[in-house]
Amino acid sequence: MPAEPARFVLTLSCQDRRGIVAAVANSIASQDCNIVESAQYGDPDAERFFMRVSFSAPASVSAESFSNGFRPVATAYDFDWQVHDLAVKPRVLILVSKFGHCLNDLLYRNAIGQLPMELVAVASNHETLRKRAESEGVPFLHHPVSPETKAAQETELADVIASERIDLVVLARYMQILSEDFANGLAGRAINIHHSFLPSFVGAKPYHRAHDRGVKLIGATAHYVTPVLDAGPIIEQDVARVDHSMSPQEYVAIGRDIEATVLARAVKFHLEHRVLINGERTVVFR
Repeated sequence: MPAEPARFVLTLSCQDRRGIVAAVANSIASQDCNIVESAQYGDPDAERFFMRVSFSAPASVSAESFSNGFRPVATAYDFDWQVHDLAVKPRVLILVSKFGHCLNDLLYRNAIGQLPMELVAVASNHETLRKRAESEGVPFLHHPVSPETKAAQETELADVIASERIDLVVLARYMQILSEDFANGLAGRAINIHHSFLPSFVGAKPYHRAHDRGVKLIGATAHYVTPVLDAGPIIEQDVARVDHSMSPQEYVAIGRDIEATVLARAVKFHLEHRVLINGERTVVFR
């Protein structure tokens, strides 16, 4: 039987100009590859162009060989670009504290093959969720933290991320503020779920504050981690309707369902290389 064709995803951004799509398509075709899916967007404000192309290739083509053939076009148009081999699943580390709803959802989706990732481990500053992670056969790493040990604890986590070649860190209700250095080291490869529809009701107990204000919609936001708390580029959001008859506890229960769903979507978009950062915003090719 003939070998299965390889599958790749090319992502790129550059200053917007004529001829980009044609140049990319011609380069892909010249390497005997076939475009399966293509999406592009030109931001009129930033005057920047974004593109994601999924393509199949002969078994003889590797990410490295394709990149070598594509490089002249990338140089000519000054692309910021990457080629991803879909046979290589990103290596993921989940950080969590005591709330398990987002972790539970990610573990289930991983178990049924819905998320194209290699889940390396779950790390936590508490022991609360050890049994849950280990019940799925996922290693659990305990890294307790206090104000006095925060720098050392982050160094331990950074060592894990480096030694395990982690591609993506998922903060699944990890209730610790990351230091500036640690956050900068994870730029573009750490996703946080915020228990509010940013930028409204930031800080502690957002659902209680929303309840006090009588809001009719509550939501959650998944965003990339930056040194500025809860201000990273937003990947995904969702909301649900609430009303005057509901208690703060009911707000919390509804909110947790939204958090789990929004985080899973954002993680999936990232793993499928559908998210491109555009300054303080993102372009998400669904």
